Amino acid sequence: MTEELALVVGLGNPGPAYVGNRHNVGFLVVDELADRAGGGRFKSHKANADVLSGRLGGRPIVLAKPRTYMNLSGGPVAGLCRFFKVSPASLIVIHDELDVPFDAVRLKLGGGDNGHNGLRSISQSLGTRDYHRVRVGIGRPPGRMDPADFVLRDFSLVERKELTFVIDKAADAVSALLSNGLEAAQNTFH
Repeated sequence: MTEELALVVGLGNPGPAYVGNRHNVGFLVVDELADRAGGGRFKSHKANADVLSGRLGGRPIVLAKPRTYMNLSGGPVAGLCRFFKVSPASLIVIHDELDVPFDAVRLKLGGGDNGHNGLRSISQSLGTRDYHRVRVGIGRPPGRMDPADFVLRDFSLVERKELTFVIDKAADAVSALLSNGLEAAQNTFH
């Protein structure tokens, strides 16, 4: 990553009904990053997102939470990239990942959406898949449960006991990505 402004977007669904859902782990990580970047309040942005500016990992950042539902995240993300003049190379998207075990964090640049509608929307709106992703593991659904139902359920009681540590680990991964670049961050967190 370069020294230019970084846009760090947490994915989730707006509203109190979704706050504890697995799908909203991106919002939880961005809230932790906001605390680390000096706190403050998120402010409404015309790109249909809540944003907060600060510094993290020695870099100027804008933290963002789209106010649209997950499947429509691309519009706000593309709008923020245009407004803040952030290239896809300086975009970090934090999202839930079914194919990563609960409590694990993985980082990557580019790739497919793996069935994640938020990523699909962002890639379509940006016209590229080449942006950084911080994939926060939520594990696979039990039995034959539909993955769409699983991601919209709250974390279990057992998971909630570990969730703070998972959020801290994901926030640490974002900081490492900003400070040291992708390869060094992957070596630390994979």
